[in-house]
Amino acid sequence: MKYFSLLTNVNELRIGNDSSKNIGKEIGKFVVSTMEIPWGIVKNKIGESPEKVINVTSVELSWIEDQIKKLPDFDTILGIGGGMAIDVAKYIAWKLNKRLISIPTILSVDAFTTPAAGIRKNHDVEYLGEATPNPLIIDYDVLRSAPKELNIAGVGDLFSIHTASFDWEYANSKGKSEYPFKAEAINGGKKILEFIYDNIGNIKANNNNGLRAIVEAYISLNTICLPIDHFRIEEGSEHYLFYELEERLKRPFIHGNIIGLGIYLLSRLQNNDPLFITEMMNESGLVYQPLSMNIKKDDLINSLLNLKEFVKSKDKLWYTIIDDSEINQEWIKKNISELKFN
Repeated sequence: MKYFSLLTNVNELRIGNDSSKNIGKEIGKFVVSTMEIPWGIVKNKIGESPEKVINVTSVELSWIEDQIKKLPDFDTILGIGGGMAIDVAKYIAWKLNKRLISIPTILSVDAFTTPAAGIRKNHDVEYLGEATPNPLIIDYDVLRSAPKELNIAGVGDLFSIHTASFDWEYANSKGKSEYPFKAEAINGGKKILEFIYDNIGNIKANNNNGLRAIVEAYISLNTICLPIDHFRIEEGSEHYLFYELEERLKRPFIHGNIIGLGIYLLSRLQNNDPLFITEMMNESGLVYQPLSMNIKKDDLINSLLNLKEFVKSKDKLWYTIIDDSEINQEWIKKNISELKFN
């Protein structure tokens, strides 16, 4: 096991085989934010019993606040699981000024390395607070106990640099960038993509090097985005399709997979090397087909037809290619023709 000190949101990284073992013996009284499956994987490894286990069923702010009212006295909150469990832990750590430890059991979303908690207010995404994992624990054995597709999904929030950076450059060219444009941030994002492309085989194999590559890329993304106080190079039009579908269908998705679908479609709207980024997603094993997410063809068509109006209705969404594009039936028919549906 190796230990790292990092100039990023992660105070300390513990990474290796069995790196979560006996963490419960180090941290005083603790509560756990998790779900049934990840808790079943980790609970016998951490060495002590929590004061309370929060079984996360929602990231709606009102639900989280209700959970906070029921908490006993504690020193540390452990976020164990995927993005929802860790976002709830981050929010509670921030709100109550408690120590946060993150133990992701899948790498499908970068929530375990980002400071703000991605919560929902009436199904709208909001990023609140700031919490720093101390430590972030990457346990290869725990990660590989999950279906490998859930770890491979982690590249979705990295491949999105391809489309999101394009959107920022496009917005800047139109005088619509919400932030001072930073070419060095764009270039840093391109280096992260190159690093991921170089590790495609390891990522698909779900081996230690592949898991580590995803984590290192996330942390590298933090070192670019935290100093400029936004994630414009990584979140753009590809995420907005996800937001529309989530609101439309009123259900969660595996984050990296639905982002992959957004990358597939929005890279085509951008005319932004769509065949190359699709090839990279395919080579990594990323699952992005609508069939795999139970998205019906009519729902995707209606989502795409509504996407521009949806973006206009959300005043916090950044300017992207969507704002200046017409997504009509002809474009949709052409660009969903190779997607798979039920």
